Amino acid sequence: TPDEFKETYQEFVINGWNSVPFSPEYEGQGLPWLVSSAVSEMWSGANMAFALCPLLTQGSVELLSAHGSDQQKEFYLKKLISGEWTGTMCLTEPNAGSDVGAVATKAIKDGDCYRISGQKIFITYGEHDFTENIVHMVLARTEDAPKGAKGISLFIVPKFLSDGSRNDVKALSLEHKLGIHASPTAVMSFGDEDGAVGYLVGEESQGLKYMFTMMNNARLAVGIEGVALAENSCQQATEYAQERRQWDTPIAEFPDVKRMLLTMRANADSMRVLGLYIAKAIDLANNHADEEVRQKNNAIVQILIPVFKAHATDLGFEMSSLAVQVFGGVGYIEETGIAQNLRDSRIAMIYEGTNGIQAMDLVGRKITLENGGLFDVLILDMQNLYKNSAYKDLLDEYLEKIVATTKIIQQNQEQAAHSSTPYLKMLGIFIGAVMLAKSADAAKNAGSLSEEFVANKLGITEFYMKNLLPQVKYFVEIIGG
Repeated sequence: TPDEFKETYQEFVINGWNSVPFSPEYEGQGLPWLVSSAVSEMWSGANMAFALCPLLTQGSVELLSAHGSDQQKEFYLKKLISGEWTGTMCLTEPNAGSDVGAVATKAIKDGDCYRISGQKIFITYGEHDFTENIVHMVLARTEDAPKGAKGISLFIVPKFLSDGSRNDVKALSLEHKLGIHASPTAVMSFGDEDGAVGYLVGEESQGLKYMFTMMNNARLAVGIEGVALAENSCQQATEYAQERRQWDTPIAEFPDVKRMLLTMRANADSMRVLGLYIAKAIDLANNHADEEVRQKNNAIVQILIPVFKAHATDLGFEMSSLAVQVFGGVGYIEETGIAQNLRDSRIAMIYEGTNGIQAMDLVGRKITLENGGLFDVLILDMQNLYKNSAYKDLLDEYLEKIVATTKIIQQNQEQAAHSSTPYLKMLGIFIGAVMLAKSADAAKNAGSLSEEFVANKLGITEFYMKNLLPQVKYFVEIIGG
């Protein structure tokens, strides 16, 4: 990592940024995911490579909070929440990418612990010098475990053991990546000698189930990375276009450049609102006193997470590419810095389940669950959000097309498989319009915002409705609605 990162990380944890959403019982701040998600966008927008380190620790904290023993929580959580230690997620293997059930890493019981042996790839912050210990969360297969996903268990494998001795785990190499160059993505080897000491989390053969308890939040966080880089790209492109003059005119005034800047702003704003809306739903699903409210918000989270993760990260990359176009030739030159966003944003489309997998999850599971009950909850929720909007009639018209297209998908799973990505994009674009309509209403009714801010918000919403929302018709036609 860059020399400055170690000092930056120490400042990061000393000032409490690592502990924002976690339990006060273990010295976390106990703030909502809504707040934490807003903060996360700022860090990823500032430097995605740096922000990945606390993001991975966050996943370890969630897993141990939900499934760790009292002893494991007491020993690990305070240090992980404070940032004194960091965490990793060790899932992927050379022959087991998206097929986690093909994991071959072994775990052999040895008294109160297990001996872990195997190799993991693409491990973000698998090795670094920020902290005195790194806690690896490792998926492995016990001796008598059944084949496939049902036989996977989850283990805590620390870099250093409680007696201070070095565990049998090491980084073999660092990947040479397209982007996020400042983030150490490691090939990790466990058990080259006597076997790495690992501690079982929960019960054997429940590892994949445990891993999925933090998957919604992880996918939310990756979607927010897409928002962050779209926002960063929009800011850089806007500043450059206002300063760069051609024929004695700032290029920001040229119609096609204006179109690109507005496209970046509208997409970044729409996905930000959606990300925060999902974060709020997670808070309500976990904490509301009313069971009916919890169930409704859980349904909203389940169906919106794949839409947000895929659509926001697609847009993060596309808006970064658009920013390079605004810069023109100098955007293709490394010294201007905008090309970094293009490189960095690409990985988010692959993280935490590729965007194609998100689309398959949406059409293959989410819109058919409970005989389409999750989709019905979503539709009612969207209608409630825009019912007082100036765009109600327009959104009703588009919603009718989406409902008809969804019925086609629900009734024909073979077609669903081939139409999954267009369907997700269609839904993402429409929901983005709903979010902006709601945001525009909030701006108009706030009473405390400047006239300029409100005018800009209304203008961005109008641009989205006229120039971006019509893409829904294109995807409806592709699907056959």
